[in-house]
Amino acid sequence: MTVVNNVTRYLDAHKVRYTVFETPPEKIGAEGTAAFLGVALELIYKTIVVKRERGKPILAVIPGNSELDLKALATALGEKKVHLPTEKEAEGLTGLQAGGISPLALINKGFQVVVDASAQAQAEIHISGGQRGLNIRLAPGDLSRLTSARFAPIGRKNNPES
Repeated sequence: MTVVNNVTRYLDAHKVRYTVFETPPEKIGAEGTAAFLGVALELIYKTIVVKRERGKPILAVIPGNSELDLKALATALGEKKVHLPTEKEAEGLTGLQAGGISPLALINKGFQVVVDASAQAQAEIHISGGQRGLNIRLAPGDLSRLTSARFAPIGRKNNPES
């Protein structure tokens, strides 16, 4: 049985082509998700909540083989400074569990979404489906269109060989 939630209903309502994958219900991270699904780590995009000095937090979406470059994100948004909240703060800000935070689950909640520019080179990427244990593969253009995301070079590769 395929999991259905608000994210999949939203995608269906907007006639977006996507594929749902069920993963273990515990938080396994990008590496665990890539291994479980048998896909390259650079195709698994993780959503990171970022706070700005004033205003609603940002959702930064970066490849699993990268770390967020806070300075690049601040520059892309014209912010002086941005910082990472604790995992507990991120959950409080989004209302979602870490490991299940997704820009698709937070549409119309006022979050600005920035997707690493590397996604534009991919036909499809994987992101969280808005809950732990649910992964969605879709075109980066559809993600950007639905979330009003902008693309910017905000990820720094963890390992140059990957």
